Amino acid sequence: MKNIEMTTNGDILTITVDLSQRFGKSSSGKSTIIASTEGNQSVPGHEDVKIGLNVYTK
Repeated sequence: MKNIEMTTNGDILTITVDLSQRFGKSSSGKSTIIASTEGNQSVPGHEDVKIGLNVYTK
């Protein structure tokens, strides 16, 4: 994962992303990547729950 921190407190998932970071252009070149799970990932403590997240700017 890039720039994503996931924590759980019981059944509550909290996602933290630093919006000041940049990781360059996307593969299409149309946007700039801020954060990504880089595909589907398991939620900590809930391995049967998956998340896929991309944060970007145009």
